[in-house]
Amino acid sequence: MAEAISTTQQPIAAEADKISLITGSEAIAVACKLADVDVITAYPIRPYDTVMQYVAKLVSNGEMDCEYIVAESEHSQFEIVKHASAVGARVFCGSSGVGWMYAFECLTVTPALRIPMVAMVGNRALDDPGAFGVEHNDALAVRDLGWQLVWVDNAQEALDTALIAYRVAEDRRVFLPCAISCDGAFLTHSQAMVKVPSQAKVNAFLPRYDRGDLLLHPDNPITVAPQANEDWLMEIRRQTAAGMERSPKVIKEAYAEFEKIFGRKYGNPFFEEYMTDDADVVLVGMGTLSTPVKVAIRQMRAEGKKVGFVRMRWFRPFAAEDLAGCLSRFKAVGVIDRDFSLGAPYESGVLATEVRAAMYPSAIRPPVLGFICGLGGREVTVPDVKKMSESVSAAGAGKQQPRTQWIGLRE
Repeated sequence: MAEAISTTQQPIAAEADKISLITGSEAIAVACKLADVDVITAYPIRPYDTVMQYVAKLVSNGEMDCEYIVAESEHSQFEIVKHASAVGARVFCGSSGVGWMYAFECLTVTPALRIPMVAMVGNRALDDPGAFGVEHNDALAVRDLGWQLVWVDNAQEALDTALIAYRVAEDRRVFLPCAISCDGAFLTHSQAMVKVPSQAKVNAFLPRYDRGDLLLHPDNPITVAPQANEDWLMEIRRQTAAGMERSPKVIKEAYAEFEKIFGRKYGNPFFEEYMTDDADVVLVGMGTLSTPVKVAIRQMRAEGKKVGFVRMRWFRPFAAEDLAGCLSRFKAVGVIDRDFSLGAPYESGVLATEVRAAMYPSAIRPPVLGFICGLGGREVTVPDVKKMSESVSAAGAGKQQPRTQWIGLRE
């Protein structure tokens, strides 16, 4: 069994964080600088390309030292960092929408090769029809392949999570890639005040990337991407699965260490609870839809309606038992999907189906309603949230409701 990453605890100088007005994409780029990433590849597609533009600026200004390679396609972009990681380089890349899908061959093989790359997905609708706006289907397409998937909802969380992602992905107990999802436009292009930590703090938190005996090097002859066929494929799959199974423990350790060094506390790493202590019903969702949901909940609370919100951070690994324990406290649950899963059970979105599966073994199973909303970048509005809450409250009161509803459609 691989041992945990250990960092030598040295006294950290009391250097104050720097406050910067940056977008979510720029926060990811700053995290790459702080993580001292060795190789970054780029190919332009909106809305991810704001990351590559900011990295290019940091490099040209002499603020960042890395191999910055503009590839000729997304496929090559991910192939380059895959092989760079195999020879011991800390890497970063990213894409959006159909660009992410164009790299799918590379995305598929990366987990089984135990390449701990960190990528950013600027969530964007898949063509056709063309749309620059946010949907989550691009990142979710790799959910069964061994990619760790995490959604953030603000620029500060984007920076922090990028540092945590390197810590988790590169832990030898895991050694799996991680994709950080940032909602297109709502996060990638929106500015916010962000606390940028000192390099000393980051160095104390994040050890150097070390492949050990898995390093591809002439002095360490190993086979990469063998043709294993039926002889060894199942064993390799099981090893990859075991890495994902160990990931939750490593994630918890990383967040605890992050809080100790940086002083920012995220509580439960896997999901955030908002006004749930006395809630009768809750909504569940991912990404930046948390903003209108929280606004609507505060308004409904002022009206005496006990509604709460659970925002999922980590989709893979999926904290099924913890989430089921949380949601079984309520009379009904509504899951807001910014994605679609055509032909899925009850015609629900991806997240709703996962939540129902997580709830199934529970002794107490409140009704779970699915809502598909905000596709193609359409806003999830406060009236939308109130409409969904009313339906969930009705289900909690025993009134029959549709298992899945599309919200915000034109009449």
